Amino acid sequence: MILSIEQLSIHSRDKTLVHEVSLTIRKGEWYALVGQSGSGKSLLSQAIGQLLPPNLRADGQVILHGLDVLNLPSSRARSLRGGTLAYVFQDYQGSFTPFRTIGQHFDEYQKAHDVTSATVRTQQAVEALESVGLDGRFLPRYPFQLSGGQLQRASIAIALLLSPELLIADEVTTALDSVSAHRILQLLAAKQRQTGCAILFITHDWRHVRRYAQQIAVMKDGTIVESGSSKLILENPQHDYTRQLIQAAPVLPVPTEVKP
Repeated sequence: MILSIEQLSIHSRDKTLVHEVSLTIRKGEWYALVGQSGSGKSLLSQAIGQLLPPNLRADGQVILHGLDVLNLPSSRARSLRGGTLAYVFQDYQGSFTPFRTIGQHFDEYQKAHDVTSATVRTQQAVEALESVGLDGRFLPRYPFQLSGGQLQRASIAIALLLSPELLIADEVTTALDSVSAHRILQLLAAKQRQTGCAILFITHDWRHVRRYAQQIAVMKDGTIVESGSSKLILENPQHDYTRQLIQAAPVLPVPTEVKP
């Protein structure tokens, strides 16, 4: 078991935004958390890595690789991010500082996780870029010199650099066209097979859920209304909200293979 969430609630000063959520994610599993915007999906993902904004508080348990994240000192939680846990966000462009090169972003990330040798850092960065279909020529480039798909790949390369056990992919395809989105998800699936990491895939797009997810949880108004295997949820949804979402989802052809 990589992640176990028990009775997690997230509160603002005057409102409960996430209500007693429980879920478990196993090693190597692709777990889709599905729901419309505002359902609480991203808040839940932020709580896993102690990334909630300061005006929100969480209670319950978030056990990541045997550690109760909510009760960890912030310095210890930071060390988990990038090592045991990594994120790829919807706003991949916002993950990069425009006046720093791609190589400088890698370097800063590696130094934060005690990779002290400059030679090792460069080698790791090049290998990581090559693993996502880029190469060392991208290290001296600035973020604005990359296309959207290339920049998203670079963010995945950084996230997977230190072989995390859990990757949280939060609406990673929303800002991409359909071909680029398919390439990114093919890439994530390939990296998952190579590394054995689990993926928490946060999305509202049922086309991608159908193709990749092994387990599904459906979230509405801060509550998990239904969860189970993808086969069970897709073929025999029990909750009215789940049925509505599935029926409203477009069924569009997805190319079976797209080269990076």
